[in-house]
Amino acid sequence: MLERRQFYIDGAWVDPAESRDLPVTDPSTEEEVAIISLGGQADTDRAVAAARAAFDDWAARPMAERIGYLEALLETYEARADAMAEAISLEMGAPIDLARSSQQPAGTGHIQAAIAAAKQFDPVRPLGSHAPTDRILMDPIGVVGMITPWNWPMNQVTLKVAYAAAVGCTMVLKPSEIAPLSSIVFAECVDAAGWPRGVFNMVNGDGAGVGTQLSVHPEVDMVSFTGSTRAGIAITKAAADTLKRVSLELGGKGANLVFADADERAVKRGTRAVFNNTGQSCNAPTRMLVERSIYDDAVEIARQTAEETKVASGHEPGRHIGPVVSQQQWDKVQGLIQQGLDEGARLVAGGLGRPEGLNRGYFVRPTVFADVSNDMTIAREEIFGPVLSIIPFETEEEAVKIANDTEYGLTNYVQSSDAARRVRLAKRLRSGMVEMNGKSRAQGSPFGGMKASGNGREGGVWGLDEFCEVKAVSGWPEDIAAE
Repeated sequence: MLERRQFYIDGAWVDPAESRDLPVTDPSTEEEVAIISLGGQADTDRAVAAARAAFDDWAARPMAERIGYLEALLETYEARADAMAEAISLEMGAPIDLARSSQQPAGTGHIQAAIAAAKQFDPVRPLGSHAPTDRILMDPIGVVGMITPWNWPMNQVTLKVAYAAAVGCTMVLKPSEIAPLSSIVFAECVDAAGWPRGVFNMVNGDGAGVGTQLSVHPEVDMVSFTGSTRAGIAITKAAADTLKRVSLELGGKGANLVFADADERAVKRGTRAVFNNTGQSCNAPTRMLVERSIYDDAVEIARQTAEETKVASGHEPGRHIGPVVSQQQWDKVQGLIQQGLDEGARLVAGGLGRPEGLNRGYFVRPTVFADVSNDMTIAREEIFGPVLSIIPFETEEEAVKIANDTEYGLTNYVQSSDAARRVRLAKRLRSGMVEMNGKSRAQGSPFGGMKASGNGREGGVWGLDEFCEVKAVSGWPEDIAAE
């Protein structure tokens, strides 16, 4: 049993002010594998005070110096790659090969992208040729409270920490209490990289405790949150009294529009994307909209793909999906599968219960529903499990209407060989991101959504601007440069 009760505050590992133990459960075995402590108000106050005390010095340092600390972090993070992958697999159930090939490297990629963006970042910008003595200053917003989820832990931690640190912010991280082990390893990486005291702080805790305390804290200037829409609304309300900025990356119910002229691997590719990470991705294309003329074939391909998808322990090597993260999540997924059956969707693969041969662990059968209508619960709610809903459409106009008929707006997908159609759809789909024909977005592309999927953007130059206040200055000497 791992005992990781301490928090990282002001450049040191410290004991909690009050002991409140919480076990960490391995989703593959349902066994308790670690003990952490949940922070209280005194711990949050101590971490925020450390971040506040460090802010002025950190913000005043040249960008090149802060980039140097990010480069040092990249080196220590890569040195701990195996430990990080093992922690992620243990805490949230990702298959160890997926943790090594995707989960851990997501952090590497974001730190690298933050460094690249920071090298191009101009904190003092001209307003325009018409105003030679006006400047726009991009100032660091201050102390940032960061609340991150369990499903892609390092993806989200690094998107926040690296970009905020680059522009001169200091921070307090509250990782998910369900999956805290990877963030403890990350804090060890920050410490090994020699960051100045107080720039980065980490306090474990739950949403009702440390999460709320950061949201209402008068010395926290901004909260950056990734998680459920329900929690995002609660954080926004909690932060309102202090008028702090709240950046939200929330849920999704992505539509994947598959036209008759799509490439032959489009349906299989889309189905696998839903099952990846056991369906626990906010940008998963969980609604597959298929043109009627190829609908029956698409349903069959999806069925075959689901039946070919292996399910096994996160500790086993190989290409398979692991468990969902917790008993609570397993119960939620089972309940939504049952609702799909009750509301008349046609089950073509998977269904209720655990896969054959797996009687322990939070394992879910890869599931495909056909003949889904967009008013069914499984088409409306974010399931966060390996469950695909297939919906037929007749025309492009109908496909757009169905795709946009959702409270969410994170990522939509288009599969078509018609270039003009793809451009039309990219403009009309109401989401923060659109991916077409299996082409992933490039490094430095902004991540974020609209509507109930949140606000703000993470990554690239947008990820730097997100942590800045915009200051307009007149009378700037024309012969004085930026830093």
